[in-house]
Amino acid sequence: MQNSKSQAQPWFKKIGTTGWIFIGLVLGIIVGVLCNVFVPNESVLFTYGVNGVCYVVGKGFIRLMQMLVVPLVFCSIVCGAASMGSGAMLGRVGGLTIVMYILTTLVAITLALGVGFLVNPGIGLDLGSIAQVELKTSASTSVADTLLNIIPSNVVDAMANGTMLQIIFFALVLGFLLGKLGTRVDVVNRFFHQFNDIMMSMVSLVLAVAPIGVFCLIVNTFSNLGLAALFPLAKYVGGTYIGLFVQLFITYLLLLALVARVNPLRFFRKMLPVMGFAFATSSSNATIPLNMETLEKKIGVDPQISSFTIPLGATINMDGTAIMQGVAVVFAVQAFGIDLGFSGYLTVILTATLASIGTAGVPGVGTIMLTMVFQSVGLPVEGVSMLMGVDRLVDMGRTTINITGDAVVTTCVARINNMFNRDLFNKSDGDTGQDSGSTSAPTAA
Repeated sequence: MQNSKSQAQPWFKKIGTTGWIFIGLVLGIIVGVLCNVFVPNESVLFTYGVNGVCYVVGKGFIRLMQMLVVPLVFCSIVCGAASMGSGAMLGRVGGLTIVMYILTTLVAITLALGVGFLVNPGIGLDLGSIAQVELKTSASTSVADTLLNIIPSNVVDAMANGTMLQIIFFALVLGFLLGKLGTRVDVVNRFFHQFNDIMMSMVSLVLAVAPIGVFCLIVNTFSNLGLAALFPLAKYVGGTYIGLFVQLFITYLLLLALVARVNPLRFFRKMLPVMGFAFATSSSNATIPLNMETLEKKIGVDPQISSFTIPLGATINMDGTAIMQGVAVVFAVQAFGIDLGFSGYLTVILTATLASIGTAGVPGVGTIMLTMVFQSVGLPVEGVSMLMGVDRLVDMGRTTINITGDAVVTTCVARINNMFNRDLFNKSDGDTGQDSGSTSAPTAA
């Protein structure tokens, strides 16, 4: 009975949220371009439809996303840092894993900014008339002041003003202390985890109306700009994938060759099914079991390592997401005609790197985290809404890089700690299937 009911579900439920958001983008582009060409700016339809209903609904959706940022980021990072603060993660393996995860994310966001300025995704698009820009940072701010401003003098004030780096800093300190105190603060730990669950449910609620919000925002944008906004979106998607490929074939290749000292091409060939699964599902969490199994039975990583580093990586290591955020920042900077200055880009790098700790491996949260990165330097959130429509195209690639980065770091950590079976790694896939059981059985026992 249950199977027949699930098979007979309405067709519109099978499309999914991301599918409907993409449909909202396409319909918004079509309607917006038609309005731009055929509807006069002084007409009733343009005044009350485009600049009335679409404007109000679109701005309302923007406010819903902004509403989630501070509580979601704070609770997510507290929970993530609390899990890292336990005794098992303070040892050699845990410390090395966390450092490598943070460094690869740092490289990813820096690389993304460089690729963004190479591709120039926002050039030719003028969004300055759509949103007012109020920068929170300026080019005159020194690097020293930028670093000092990470430490909040008043946590409540930081939360009220949405000063994201200060919120992240306090959340990290609080989370580490909760992890260190352990069972003595179980009540507080449960509160943050339960509140985080509530915020995740609220994300799902907001995403349920995202197709309508995206449609209205895109109609309003393309009605004023016409087809001029289409090419920059294509450059944003292309620029993001360039950054993902560079991270995969340069950063990860060098780590595998120099740190893990394995053949990178053999590694990627053995990981190809996992990468394909991640690309299809766009879910880091759903890929965890297959990723661990491949690392243990084909790559040769000791299960004691992979069982710790892969779930941890799915929580705190988001290289692909960081690349998307970097290119998106450049898109918004160029589209709105903003000069962030060196300190502004430094803030973006720090925010995106630290935010990876709080980015859950489920659909939708990456957009909220991108909103947080935009708010950290005062970029208009309207830029995020434009990118939401093509997020599904980007999400598949960035999830693939997310889980591959976890596997690369795991292999490096296993090699450094002499918990890596090189003979198993060097076997062909056909031979691996025969011996994988005997290799992992003694460890399981």
